[in-house]
Amino acid sequence: MAAPEEALGGLLLNQSVTVKCFLFMLDILLAPSDAYCVSLRGSNVVLSASDQRLQPGGYDIIPITPEGKIVVTDEPCILRVYSRTSTRKLETFRSQVRARDGKCVITGVVNPQAQWDLWTGFQAAHVFPLSHGTLFRQSGLSEFITNRTGEEDSGTNSCQNGLLMQPTIHQLFDSFDISINADDNYKVVCFRPDAFGVDGRILDPVCRNPHDERSVRDELLRWHFRQAVLANMRGAGEPYFEMDFPPGTDMVGEILSGPQPAERMETEFFLRLEDVK
Repeated sequence: MAAPEEALGGLLLNQSVTVKCFLFMLDILLAPSDAYCVSLRGSNVVLSASDQRLQPGGYDIIPITPEGKIVVTDEPCILRVYSRTSTRKLETFRSQVRARDGKCVITGVVNPQAQWDLWTGFQAAHVFPLSHGTLFRQSGLSEFITNRTGEEDSGTNSCQNGLLMQPTIHQLFDSFDISINADDNYKVVCFRPDAFGVDGRILDPVCRNPHDERSVRDELLRWHFRQAVLANMRGAGEPYFEMDFPPGTDMVGEILSGPQPAERMETEFFLRLEDVK
């Protein structure tokens, strides 16, 4: 190793993180020039994919060839803010996600008032954020949406890009604090202290029935999980943004004094322009 004490990243170790999951995360995080192996520092035992829970500690990442280099990917992580679906344009999105799921698909809490079309305490969350529709097209993800309404529809407001969640879980999901690993039995991974007991749960099957055309798309879940890994594991992690703006708060002032103010203001303006459409 050229720099054995140089930390490439870190991870809050919750119970959902197995050795297999950790190695999968490293494949997202790293851009190596060659194959590499991973071992718990001081053990000299190379990790191999398994469902064993990852042990806490420092891990060495070692190229298998002398000339091999290990670097962290420079793939960008997008700015994400808490999306609130409160516009006329999104009524169809909300209605279809509600009808399909009927519960918070992360916690499993069922809405007992659904029969009266009352949805207090439940929100339709976008997997890929509404504020990045151009990127949605450029990345090719819109091609996985099969129920778009026309050429001008990017598909971000399709129920195939939505999940029903309780508001607190929605905010954690939008902030990349939790995500879903579609390649590990749809396991929920929590990247921060698990205050709500969701880490390790399985995404409810009601939203991912392969025989239901309305089901959420795996490709979008994979995109979200990749972003969560980049946001939380790379270096010191991406900035954490304030989301709680009670009435009377100087929201603009707080945003401008916080991290990445220009990009965040652009995102907030986009969401508010959507509100008036």
